[in-house]
Amino acid sequence: MSIEVKVPTLGESVTEATVGEWLKQPGDAVAVDEPIASLETDKVAVEVPSPVNGILSEQVVAVGDTVEVGALLAHVEEGDAPAKKSAPKEDAPAPSPSPSPAPAAATGDEDHGDLTLSPAVRRAVLEHGLDPSTIKGTGKDGRLTKEDVLAAAKAKKDGTPAPSTSAEAPAPAAASGGERRTERVKMTRLRQTIAKRLKGVQEEAALLTTFNDCDMTAVIEAREAYKDLFAKKHGIKLGFMSFFAKAAALALKDVPAVNAQIEGDEIVYHDYVDLSVAVSAPNGLVVPVVRSIDQMSFAEIELAIAGYGKKAKEGTLTMADMSGGTFTISNGGVFGSLMSTPIINPPQSAVLGLHRIEDRPVAVNGEVVIRPMMYLALSYDHRIIDGREAVTALKIIKEAIEDPMRMLIDL
Repeated sequence: MSIEVKVPTLGESVTEATVGEWLKQPGDAVAVDEPIASLETDKVAVEVPSPVNGILSEQVVAVGDTVEVGALLAHVEEGDAPAKKSAPKEDAPAPSPSPSPAPAAATGDEDHGDLTLSPAVRRAVLEHGLDPSTIKGTGKDGRLTKEDVLAAAKAKKDGTPAPSTSAEAPAPAAASGGERRTERVKMTRLRQTIAKRLKGVQEEAALLTTFNDCDMTAVIEAREAYKDLFAKKHGIKLGFMSFFAKAAALALKDVPAVNAQIEGDEIVYHDYVDLSVAVSAPNGLVVPVVRSIDQMSFAEIELAIAGYGKKAKEGTLTMADMSGGTFTISNGGVFGSLMSTPIINPPQSAVLGLHRIEDRPVAVNGEVVIRPMMYLALSYDHRIIDGREAVTALKIIKEAIEDPMRMLIDL
């Protein structure tokens, strides 16, 4: 019996996706709930599972096609699946003889898929510790498939060289003695959406950024004193993010406009803090949401953020993980940023930017001393947040970090 596989519900306000990769080919055995395709939406990658045990009999759409929710993707013949077999791939047409004996130059147009890895490929790359840029992709437009990664892993284990993505013959050297290449890579749906959203924020919101600097001495000393006990009890390291999350929650309670948003001609205030934490993923920056962070302990915050970080790297974040959020913290300091002006995450009205910690001379009680300092940046929508409110909120965060006891006694 032939069973239809359709595009599943992708989440609130998401109506279509792009077929990123077929994880199974016609003739392959599939088990119930086993992923057979990967779809790319404007927020996350979604794997489509087989509804039954059987054989994938037909792929109705191709990689790169745009499909709507409910559209037909494939057919699976239901039944006890025999041993896995793959349909023979068509041989690539033999290249025509070149009229010139000169070595062929690389065009640079190959998309190696290192910016558009599907969740299954990302997991395989991480599992086998491989560099995807060194693996030759056999998928459409040179995209990496899971089979490519597994073949490379086997070759690495056997000690044989894996196929390389580089051209077999080098391009003729430029006059300067160096090789010049260009490469065109189609933007992923996620990257296109990020670009549109960020540009839309600049055009619509009245963006302004206020800065302050923060002495990290007290937080560093607290971490050093309790890190071992904390890790032993909770099974997670005590990081800086939980301190800033608690400090931000304190500030947002005192200055509710920073935790609000504009809807039409109304301002919507929230009596809770759903914190969007910007984390880096293979396909771009994503912002999963930690719900009611103002009610959470330090350990609960650290565990939640670590869990989202792991899911982001594996490409397994869901639409539910990404929806909502009333305030965002973005930590550019992990990449070495000294100072930046972060852009708000719409429809939110403010974002806190963290930066690298470095020893700097500062004046304390009339004396110049060396302290570990961090610049803080609060970007905000001036349509809803006044300058006084933004500066006050950032000052509360600074004071809470410099004196963590404030977070315990709600000051």
